[in-house]
Amino acid sequence: MKVPLLDLAAQNKPLRADILAALERVMDSQGFILGPEVEKFEAAAAKACGAKHALGVSSGTDALVLALMALGVGAGDEVVTTPYTFFATAGAVARVGAKPVFVDIDPATFNIDATRAAAAITAKTKAIIPVHLYGQSADMAALAALSHEWNIPIIEDAAQAIGTDLGGPLAGRQAGSVGAVGCFSFFPSKNLGAFGDAGLVTTGDDALAEKLKIFRVHGSHPKYYHKWVGGNFRIDALQAAILAVKLPHLPGWTKARQDNAARYRKLFAAAGVEKAGVVLPPEVRPHIYNQFVIRAPRRDALMAFLKERNIGTEIYYPVPMHLQECFVYLGHKAGDFPESERAARETLALPIYPGLTPEQQAHVVESVRDYYKA
Repeated sequence: MKVPLLDLAAQNKPLRADILAALERVMDSQGFILGPEVEKFEAAAAKACGAKHALGVSSGTDALVLALMALGVGAGDEVVTTPYTFFATAGAVARVGAKPVFVDIDPATFNIDATRAAAAITAKTKAIIPVHLYGQSADMAALAALSHEWNIPIIEDAAQAIGTDLGGPLAGRQAGSVGAVGCFSFFPSKNLGAFGDAGLVTTGDDALAEKLKIFRVHGSHPKYYHKWVGGNFRIDALQAAILAVKLPHLPGWTKARQDNAARYRKLFAAAGVEKAGVVLPPEVRPHIYNQFVIRAPRRDALMAFLKERNIGTEIYYPVPMHLQECFVYLGHKAGDFPESERAARETLALPIYPGLTPEQQAHVVESVRDYYKA
């Protein structure tokens, strides 16, 4: 049995007619840059994220860069963030000339440790970027208190967390709705994916929303007049039209992922693989499972075994940011952030997409059991 890590066709094929109609509508209008299609999607996205304002942008990476620029973060500034994340988080900080200040993660959620973040703040700290990794939020209640105490804005990297309830004291609030800016990615593999690169920024601040809008178009306002240097961070109208078709289906897809995660838990419990040291992702807070990430002894050998069984897996992320060659100038070494390094050694993502069948999940679990039995 073949079990891909992700099957986009299972999600996109049922929407083919609606998506083609949306593309034809854009083509007939000849309005490809911003305009009504983008505004329609932005309004729907703001409502879905529980945010006052939402602006479509060119990618999740550009969402981060735009947020940093609009908040005035630049050379000589420091940004507290996590070393265990996709490169864009730290890369965006470096691109605006600021210094990424890494703090280790909570081993249960893989997200930034709020206590360590507090200890890393200095007079040069101009922003905090928590990452809601794999679809479970960071401890935003603690981080929001920290933000208020130090008057430091939070930029939520919610690239993998659209629709995630923050839980705890913030239950009912969604990822991207508490920080100064929320940043989302619509890369095709995300829970809500475009047909290419696209992203979103959210904010509850009217003045900041206007500034983000200006920075999105090279800092131009009015046209051809520039108070600031911005960038070309616009979402394509075609991508906005596609996302507007897909957005109403997101709650159903999220529930399917959560149902699949619950099924995995039952199957893994019955298989007894936790006795071999396999650790399933704990639900410290509500989880939407952009990825279903386990900790696994002899992870690399298990990955190779599952590949032989035609099961797709992925390692997110094999090299933490502080050990990346491009960040050698920060002066870090192996051992500086042990939980991030341990996560990089032990974690493995299993298939979790909405179209995954119970039979495919059973094959995954049986294969993991067979590996550890052997």
